Amino acid sequence: MTLECKEISAVDMKSILFGYNRVQIVDVREVDEYRDGHIEGSTLIPLGILPYRVDTLKRDQPVVLVCRSGNRSAQACQILRDRGFDAVSLRGGLTNWHSA
Repeated sequence: MTLECKEISAVDMKSILFGYNRVQIVDVREVDEYRDGHIEGSTLIPLGILPYRVDTLKRDQPVVLVCRSGNRSAQACQILRDRGFDAVSLRGGLTNWHSA
């Protein structure tokens, strides 16, 4: 089953976080990229191991997936949506996050 991956803009995501809505932020980059900077409160689960770490995520909270530019997070979003999660990808990744 393949479901279309939805995207969220950096501006909308900042509004959600400012409003204290409960979302899980999962950064799917590699460890060294994460160490160079990440969204506060995010959890690092590199894309390559995400399928094996799905059970660590809460199914009752939406998941926002983040990477540098949005490509890996879109792939990760598809993995989670195929497993029944309410998941979205941060459009443009951290590149857009920092400029929003």
